[in-house]
Amino acid sequence: MTKGILGRKIGMTQVFAENGELIPVTVIEAAPNVVLQKKTIETDGYEAVQLGFEEKRDILSNKPEKGHVAKANTAPKRFVREFNGVNINEYEVGQEVKVDIFAEGDLVDVSGISKGKGFQGAIKRHGQSRGPMSHGSRYHRRPGSMGAVDPARVFKQKALPGRMGGERITIQNLPIVKVDAERNLILVKGNVPGPKKALLEVKTGIKVK
Repeated sequence: MTKGILGRKIGMTQVFAENGELIPVTVIEAAPNVVLQKKTIETDGYEAVQLGFEEKRDILSNKPEKGHVAKANTAPKRFVREFNGVNINEYEVGQEVKVDIFAEGDLVDVSGISKGKGFQGAIKRHGQSRGPMSHGSRYHRRPGSMGAVDPARVFKQKALPGRMGGERITIQNLPIVKVDAERNLILVKGNVPGPKKALLEVKTGIKVK
């Protein structure tokens, strides 16, 4: 069954394995999440667990928010996300979900919003090749042909310059290198989306066999 938790990206570092291998890791701080609601097939048409992460000031919360979190005996949360595919019988409203639901060696999928890079050209955005930079060439970093003459238009999905980044990205099957329950830290191998302090969703790998 799926397990999940919300956390923040602290940054990257490296650790040594027992065999001396150097492993690049991303440190994710996942303070205890609170179960705010259990979605059931009878009432909602699907099964899921709603988790809240990181308290926010009372003045930033409206009355419906306060009423919703009051059922879990907790304060309003800055981030609220749902995790489906879970065994809802293992959860109770108001329960805390901590990093110890995962263990070293587990494979997880990490989702987040990638760094926004603004308006970028076709070379940076799509990895296209540039033209010659000398010998009178007047074609350097432009997008290239817009397509055949006959349609008299540019087809959709043509790789062109534009806004880059700021999209939801999921990196799949990252091994967990270490779980530090005392400091609420998860160390996963490799990199994950987003800048430092970005919100991340860590859940059991969907393609794990």
